[in-house]
Amino acid sequence: MFKSKHKRELADKIFSHLLLIILSFIVIMPILFAFSISFQTRSQVFTYPPSFIPDQLYFGNYIRAWNLVNMGRLLTNSLIASVIVMVGKLTLGVLSGYAFSHFEFKGKKFLFFAILFTLMLPMQVRVVPLFDFVSKLGWTNTYTGLVMPFLASATTTFLMRQHFLTIPKSLMESAQLDGCGPFRFLFQILIPLSGPTLAGLATVNFLVMWNAYLWPLIILNSDSMKVSQQGIRMLFASAAEREWGLIMAGTIMVVIPTLVVFLLAQKFFVKGIATQGIKE
Repeated sequence: MFKSKHKRELADKIFSHLLLIILSFIVIMPILFAFSISFQTRSQVFTYPPSFIPDQLYFGNYIRAWNLVNMGRLLTNSLIASVIVMVGKLTLGVLSGYAFSHFEFKGKKFLFFAILFTLMLPMQVRVVPLFDFVSKLGWTNTYTGLVMPFLASATTTFLMRQHFLTIPKSLMESAQLDGCGPFRFLFQILIPLSGPTLAGLATVNFLVMWNAYLWPLIILNSDSMKVSQQGIRMLFASAAEREWGLIMAGTIMVVIPTLVVFLLAQKFFVKGIATQGIKE
């Protein structure tokens, strides 16, 4: 009986691992294929049958993509905008989430639901009045106009509020008895206990701005101010004969920073979970 149960558990574990490996391979296969094409010449790309492993590594696609659309400048613009938006969303989200979870004030519920209502309005609905407002302020083709509409996030506010509500109120009462003020309690107790949540929101907010295309396309018209996502579109326009090696090289250069951010944030996830010691 014990052996049969052990064999069944082992079979289930093997099956689940094989399934996860297959699904992971399906997800990562397009990225690996794009990476392979980025190192192939045009003649290699269009050979039949297609070759997954290049005959020889061709770095010319990366050099051409970097110089053709000034990719270094585009990546810098995306990095600046993404970092500003990430910091802004986390700062406002933490402060507003703290206010909605630990303080009582007039109109609290109405204001909170008004913030959540903005989640029902997609960017496509807001883009015209938003552009009209930003252009009247003279912020077109500037970093200010690029990042200002994204500095506040209803999602971040909601998630931080929900997270702060999971922390026992007895902790705040004990801190108050020791003479800990509201801001000291936030910065010295709540924020250190929110490592995994903050790391997750930082990653998501960074990637959302990094992958933004519609708003930068509308608000930016100078090549020196454009972002990396527009750079990929510029490569499509430049490659009249669809030089897929060139396009994939530019795509890989845009994807690499997101992978680096995820790997860095993953360490904070693990560290935050390992050090989490507060339970209900």
